[in-house]
Amino acid sequence: MQQTPSQNSLDDDLADFVPRSITLDGATRTVYVGGTGPAVIIMAEMPGISPDVARFARWVRDAGLTVYLPSLFGRDGAYPEAEAGMEVFKRACVSAEFRAFGAGKSSPIAVWLRALAALAHHECGGLGVGALGMCFTGNFALTMMLEPAVLAPVLCQPTLPLDEPGGLEISPGELADVRERLDRDDLVVRAYRFEGDRFCTEQRFAAYAAALGPRFEPRVLPGSAANPAPPPFFSQIVGCPHSVVTAHLVDAAGEPTAAARDEIIAFLVARLNPVEP
Repeated sequence: MQQTPSQNSLDDDLADFVPRSITLDGATRTVYVGGTGPAVIIMAEMPGISPDVARFARWVRDAGLTVYLPSLFGRDGAYPEAEAGMEVFKRACVSAEFRAFGAGKSSPIAVWLRALAALAHHECGGLGVGALGMCFTGNFALTMMLEPAVLAPVLCQPTLPLDEPGGLEISPGELADVRERLDRDDLVVRAYRFEGDRFCTEQRFAAYAAALGPRFEPRVLPGSAANPAPPPFFSQIVGCPHSVVTAHLVDAAGEPTAAARDEIIAFLVARLNPVEP
């Protein structure tokens, strides 16, 4: 049973972001925008733009960057309940915009996201654009590297393809083009996962490392560092340490997840801001 549109007390109204209707490549989507400075495209994990996703976006915004948070699935701002979240997940798995199963091809939505990155760079300036994907959208930050404006890709627990733990959701040709660009422009891909994550596996990070070589910079956090009491979708459906900067993050000094968050934000700020003379 799907959630009703009514506001749950644990929902986030996203009132401090500006909702914009943006049409690119013939498709119109709502994108929540906030902040000043160079742009970062933040792509939500399953089951959508949750309060924890919005919290992370605010941290990025408060670091002096402009956040573009596109609505890709789910009810925007909804607290991740188990049953409603599972319905969102099922719909996304059969959507023509996403390739949830089978390695060697990219999701069609990546074309729209690359166009969003180009628009964001035009609007915000700076050296370029950051792209951060999570879970279902994790690999999109890599395929977005085919857009020249994208300079700082971050893959948080990339889970696609769901049926191949060591597979990559990108075509061989696109992967070769990304690797060539990383070398040519002296760029790196940051990636984060928990030990024991059943969806973003050790085999998947090994496949990225084999494909990207030293341009791939992985970070693996201990499973014991994960928030032990995440929202119901993550405790009941995901069922393992998974969401590094959102549901499983512990926002306290000395916590590995808080350190990972700070490292990611520092990477984005350093890569996107012009160097002062």
